[in-house]
Amino acid sequence: MGLLTWIVFLPTVFALAVLALPRGNDRAVRVVAFVGMLIDFAATLVLVQRFLPASGMQLVERVPWVEAFGIEYHLGVDGISLWLLVLTGFIGPIAVLGSWNGIRERVREFHFLLLLLQTGMMGVFASLDLFLFYVFWELTLIPMYFLVGVWGHERRLYAAYKFFVYTMAGSLLMLVAIISLVLEHQRQTGVYTFDLLQLYSTQIPPGHEMWYFAAFALAFAIKVPMWPLHTWLPDAHVEAPTAGSVILAAILLKMGSYGFLRFAIPLFPNALQQAMPLLLALAVIGIVYGALVSMVQPDLKKLVAYSSVSHLGFVMLGLFAFNRQGIEGAIYQMLNHGVSTGALFFLVGMLYERRHTRAIAQFGGLSRSMPIYATVFVIVSLSSIGLPGLNGFVGEFLILLGAFKEARLHAILGATGVVFAAVYLLWAVQRVLFGKIDREENRTLPDLGRRELAVLVPLLVLIVVMGVFPKPFFERMHVSVGDLMAHVDDRVQTDRRVQSVDAAGPLATTTAPAAALDPPVAVLDAPPAPGLAAEPPATPGTGSGEVWR
Repeated sequence: MGLLTWIVFLPTVFALAVLALPRGNDRAVRVVAFVGMLIDFAATLVLVQRFLPASGMQLVERVPWVEAFGIEYHLGVDGISLWLLVLTGFIGPIAVLGSWNGIRERVREFHFLLLLLQTGMMGVFASLDLFLFYVFWELTLIPMYFLVGVWGHERRLYAAYKFFVYTMAGSLLMLVAIISLVLEHQRQTGVYTFDLLQLYSTQIPPGHEMWYFAAFALAFAIKVPMWPLHTWLPDAHVEAPTAGSVILAAILLKMGSYGFLRFAIPLFPNALQQAMPLLLALAVIGIVYGALVSMVQPDLKKLVAYSSVSHLGFVMLGLFAFNRQGIEGAIYQMLNHGVSTGALFFLVGMLYERRHTRAIAQFGGLSRSMPIYATVFVIVSLSSIGLPGLNGFVGEFLILLGAFKEARLHAILGATGVVFAAVYLLWAVQRVLFGKIDREENRTLPDLGRRELAVLVPLLVLIVVMGVFPKPFFERMHVSVGDLMAHVDDRVQTDRRVQSVDAAGPLATTTAPAAALDPPVAVLDAPPAPGLAAEPPATPGTGSGEVWR
C-alpha cells in the first residue's frame, strides 16, 4: 500500500474507530478524531519530503478495478495537487480542535462525518482516473450535507438543501460529459479507459468541445463558486458549524478551481480559448461584487462568506490569464485563502461561542476585554487584505501581474477588489474591536484560552511564513505548471493542423500532403502580432501560453 493510499484512507480508518467507541464517551471520540487527523497531516509532510520538483506524476499507484470498462484505482501527485493535499491535512486536526467545545450533541456522528469528508477531499486531489475522481467528488457532498443540516444554525435545512441541489446539478452534467468523453476515446482508439492522462490526448470534434467544456466548467464554477452561481455559499457558510465553515472555505471551494486546472483546461484547451473572455469577465465581476456586498453585511460571518466570493474571483482571474505568473499566483492564492479565511471563520466562531450572536452591531471595544483576540483578528484581517509581508500579498501580486500581461482592463478592475477588501475588513475590525464598549456583556468576555490559541497559532505562523518565504512552495509547483501550459500549447497546435488538413479536403491530403500542412505551420511560426510577444517562444517544459493567443 503506497503513501497516497494511506493519506486518502487513513481518515476513514479512524472514522470507523470513532464509530466503534461507546456512545457518550465524547472526549475519547474527540481525541481519536484529532489523532487520526494529525497522523494524516504528518503523512502529507512525508509526501512533501519525497516529492521532487520534476515533470510528470509522482508516487503513482495503479491497480485495475473494473477492467471491462478501463476503470482503475489510479492515484498520483504533481506540483499542482501537492500543496492542496498538504493544506487539507493541515486543516483537518485544527478543525477538530476548533470544534472541541462547540459540538455537544451527536459528537460521535459529527466526527465520523468529518473524517469521512477528509477522505473524500484527499481523494479528489489525488485521483488520476475520472471515475475514481467522480466517486470522491460525490463522496464529499454527503458528509457536508449532514454537517450543515444537522449541526448548523436556525436555517440549516434550507442551506443544506440548497448546497446539495446546486452541487448535484453540476455534478450530473459532468458525469454525462465524462461518459461521453470516454466513449469518444474508445471510438478513436478501440480502448475503454477513464485514465485522465490518456484522455488528455483525445481529439474532440470541433463542434463538440465547447459542450464538453461547458459541462465540466459548470460543475467546477458552482463549487468555486463563480458569480452568478455563488448564491448557495453565503447560506451554507452562515448556517454551518464553525468546523464546517472552515473546511468549506479552506478546502471544498478549492476543489472547483483545482478541477479547472486538472480537468477542464487541459482536456478542452480550444474551448477554453473561446470561453476565456467570458470567464475573465465573470472572475472580475465576482471580485467586485463579493467585495461590495461584504461592505453592507450586518452579520460578521456573512461578511467573511461574501469575501470568499471576492477572493476566489482573484484565483479564477489568475487561472484564466493563463500564463505562468497567473497560474502560480492562483495556486498560491488557493492556499492563502484556505489559511486566512479559515482563521477568520475560527475567530467568528470563537466570538459566537461567547455571545451567541454574529451581529456586528452587538460588539465594539473588544480590544479592551480581549486584547489577544483583537491582535490575532487584526493580523488575520491584514493577511486577507494582502498586506506585504503576509501571505495574501504574494498571491494577489502574481495574479494581477499575470492578468495585466493578458487583459489589462480586467486586471485594473480586479485590483479594485484589493481596495474594497481593505474597506470592508478594516471597517469590520474598527466596529468590532475598537471604540467604546457600549454593552456591558462585552466588558467581561474571556480572552482566548489555550485550546483556542492552539488552533490559531499554527495559522498565524503559516500566514507569516508564506508571506516571507514563498520560494519552497513555488519550487515544487513550477515544473508542473510549465508542463500544463506546454501540453495546452501542443494540443492547440495539433488541433489546428488537423483542422487545416480536414478543411483542405481529401484531394489535398492525398496528392499534396506537404502543401496542405505547410500553411498552418507557417502561421504558427510567424512573428506574433504587436503586443503579444510578451514572453519568448515556448520551449518544452516552459509553456508560455502564447501560441494560441
